[in-house]
Amino acid sequence: MAAEPSARPPRAYLAMPSRILVIEDDRSVAELARLYLVNDGHQVLTASDGIEGLRLALEEAPDLIVLDLMLPRLDGLSVCRMVREESNVPIVMVTARAEEEDTLSGLETGADDYVTKPFSPRELAARVRAVLRRTARDALDRGLPEIRVGGVRADVTRHLAWVDGTALDLTRTEFRLLVLFLRQPGRTFTRNQIIEAVYGYSFEGFDRAVDSHIYNLRGKLGRDRRDGGYIRTVYGEGYRFDCE
Repeated sequence: MAAEPSARPPRAYLAMPSRILVIEDDRSVAELARLYLVNDGHQVLTASDGIEGLRLALEEAPDLIVLDLMLPRLDGLSVCRMVREESNVPIVMVTARAEEEDTLSGLETGADDYVTKPFSPRELAARVRAVLRRTARDALDRGLPEIRVGGVRADVTRHLAWVDGTALDLTRTEFRLLVLFLRQPGRTFTRNQIIEAVYGYSFEGFDRAVDSHIYNLRGKLGRDRRDGGYIRTVYGEGYRFDCE
């Protein structure tokens, strides 16, 4: 992997920690990738062959897989194909061969992105961040086209929402916030997790902007849940949609 011996991982700045599985038979490459990804705030699992990697991929349910193409016991394309039969987890394929045919094979098998060796660990970390952010944004638009939690209902396809049968006049950001909460009622989201899921990769504002949108959305939802409001502040952590 192309990196200066004295190079240190950059300061972690990925907001939303994730569990990453690195399947790589070159232990020095795997360890350097692990260090950079851990520094980015991730939890990292590693496997040195395709069989062990496939087992961890299916049993540990990682948020993203970094998958080498050339692996002992079971090659990367086979691992990717088998994982895709069970899961939509994002996959970043790694290959020492830069031929277009290899790249296309990986993407056609189900990989979401790829890097070619030699590469810097900074490049890999950046690719992982980008894929995770893209996946987080896309996840808001997947699932059931209509969500209902208590008296709140959202039509994801038409970007419409109601509370107790009354239509809500929501901005695009407010609607995405509402969908995020309705998809996982009861879960506490930090401001940074909300930024990544709702605003996306290009958002460069401050986390206090989240507070303003939460305030506006609360006002439009009105008071409920024993007058405490639908969206609760979990002090020191973030916000959750009260589903009890």
